[in-house]
Amino acid sequence: MSEALRRGALRAGGTLIAPVVFVAAVAALAGVMTAISGYDPQAALGALWRGSLGTKYAVFSATLVRATPLILTGLAVTLAFTAGVMNIGAEGQLLAGATGAIGVGLVAGQSASRWLTLPLELVFGSLAGAAWAFIPAWWRRQFGVLEVISTIMMNFVALYMVGYLVRGPMQEHLRIYPQSDTLPTAARLPILASGMRLHWGFPIACLCSLGLWWTLRFTAAGFRVRVLGSNPDAAQSAALIDIRKTAMRAFLVSGALAGLAGAIEVTGVTYSLYENLSPGYGYTAIAVALVGALNPVLTALSGILFGALEAGAAAMQRDAGVPSVLASVVEASIILLLIAFREVRVPGSVFRRFRARRAQVADSTPTSGRL
Repeated sequence: MSEALRRGALRAGGTLIAPVVFVAAVAALAGVMTAISGYDPQAALGALWRGSLGTKYAVFSATLVRATPLILTGLAVTLAFTAGVMNIGAEGQLLAGATGAIGVGLVAGQSASRWLTLPLELVFGSLAGAAWAFIPAWWRRQFGVLEVISTIMMNFVALYMVGYLVRGPMQEHLRIYPQSDTLPTAARLPILASGMRLHWGFPIACLCSLGLWWTLRFTAAGFRVRVLGSNPDAAQSAALIDIRKTAMRAFLVSGALAGLAGAIEVTGVTYSLYENLSPGYGYTAIAVALVGALNPVLTALSGILFGALEAGAAAMQRDAGVPSVLASVVEASIILLLIAFREVRVPGSVFRRFRARRAQVADSTPTSGRL
């Protein structure tokens, strides 16, 4: 066997073995943690599998439904971080988008057709998210306010704004529950298959992922964003890029993606606006984007993984009696294991750089006096 064939076989074998090793490590970790806590590991692992990927219904009614807002908010964070903008406000931008979409849906859905109402909801949701991102973006541009602080503060403003609206101007007409009226059928995203909960928001999220990847990879605007995130000084001096305008545009598009996530959530899942609409999708999106290595396609796959973990954790609590806190700990531990696994395997990772430095030091050590 030639050297090239031998290397190819080893590479293919490593590609096949790696997922098996990771799945085994996940199973062992989850089993040990549940056993230490006094619960049945077999029942917990079975619930984790059945609730995430074990059945067709789990995949299309739980995992992919939860993955849809995670993909879109993950793409929002991916774009912002690629441009060097620390947008931590995807949670607030999602809530703003949900509010804009529900307002349009309740007004237009009563008289307009679905083909007009749904595009209006998604567009107004995206615009609301972009408008919510514009405030910290403008503060950053005009006054140099750190967007890490301002976007986090805007998250709380959005949360309390939703609370005020569903108890005041947008409360349902009976004035009993702190939520808005339910969207009419014409204002809801269609279901992809009967008997399932997966809606057309998931294909939209996948198209956004491919569109963002293509834009960053093959367009001049994407090149400016990547150069800005890599080296702002070089972007301004060598590439003659208007870094303030590029950062502002990336910030606004990031907010629009998060706002689209909120619009899809209310039109495809909840059908109404209420407090705690998001279980923290905007914050989880940061982990989704980082696990996806700020690559839009990998971020979509990362969102599906996180959706599976959240669906499985809910099934552990529901079917195996595992407390929600322990289920969250298991979920977080699996994520940390994934990051560690990736660091070991991906070229250029921290582990590989550390090992390369050790080898370089060993090679530079004088050999005189050695046997």
